[in-house]
Amino acid sequence: MSNELVLVTGGSGVLGAHCINALLAQGYRVRTTVRDPDKGTATPAGVQVFAAELTNDAGWDEAVAGCDFVLHTASLFPLVVPEHEDDLMIPAREGALRVLRVALAAGVKRVVLTSSFAAIGYGNDPHPGIFTEADWSNPEAEIGAYPKSKTLAERAAWDFVAGAGAGMELATINPVAIIGPVLGPRLSTSIRLVQRMVSGGMPGLPKISLPLVDVRDVADLHVLAMSSVQGARQRFLATSGDAISMQEMGQILRGRLGSKIPTRSLPDILIRVAARWMPELTDLVPRLGVVKHVSSAKAERILGWNPRPVGDSLVETVLSLKKFDLL
Repeated sequence: MSNELVLVTGGSGVLGAHCINALLAQGYRVRTTVRDPDKGTATPAGVQVFAAELTNDAGWDEAVAGCDFVLHTASLFPLVVPEHEDDLMIPAREGALRVLRVALAAGVKRVVLTSSFAAIGYGNDPHPGIFTEADWSNPEAEIGAYPKSKTLAERAAWDFVAGAGAGMELATINPVAIIGPVLGPRLSTSIRLVQRMVSGGMPGLPKISLPLVDVRDVADLHVLAMSSVQGARQRFLATSGDAISMQEMGQILRGRLGSKIPTRSLPDILIRVAARWMPELTDLVPRLGVVKHVSSAKAERILGWNPRPVGDSLVETVLSLKKFDLL
């Protein structure tokens, strides 16, 4: 058990909330930042809540003061692609640098930054094998606003810490699509996809494959990267296994929950046409027929990380959505 003080940015988000729970379970003292404390965001007893946004300096000095570690999970992952890419670029890059600057000035030992597989596996096709932490997305390619924002933000973070000398350590976590139990009505984009599958929002399933990881395992990996000597100056790709098709997801959920979940495939042309009128489908179009192979062997080898089976995570995602009447 530890009595060290940790700041979790973005504590109202799904990942941030699970990071808070993981830290409290190990005896850490925890603070968190949220954009608007007046919205009644529920946090566990004893967790200090500070108002702070990625786009301005207000509140950050107070939130970080006295902290031993920072888990920077706050980010934007919109369901609909923004009209202007700067709506993602500026908060991602400048927000990360803002947190790092304040953490360095406050004497924080290590920052763990939530990056994404989006900063690893885009714009470098055709890729000959398995994506690992050695890979970087190419922001000069046509990869979309979100992968570009995560790539540039993570690059900027590593450059900043390199320029800071020995003053502070950095680790980054690069999760694939995150699923797992929700703790309230705030849903990640990946969980919304599962929600639509189960709620009847899809007549069939696009022919896309995604690697998945449980939010609880991603939270555990943040804590491992924060507390382990071996975690410093490392990237860790987080996945529960290789990519799984949406048809396989549907089959798992139908087999284990008995629900009337679609398992038939929709023609690619139907998804492409529908995306013209349904902006939330736009991000799916480039993924049609694409399978990206991934590995989290590094996190398992260096940190002893052991993620849950993806089938269990899918089922628990749906059960939690039912618990909060979100289906």
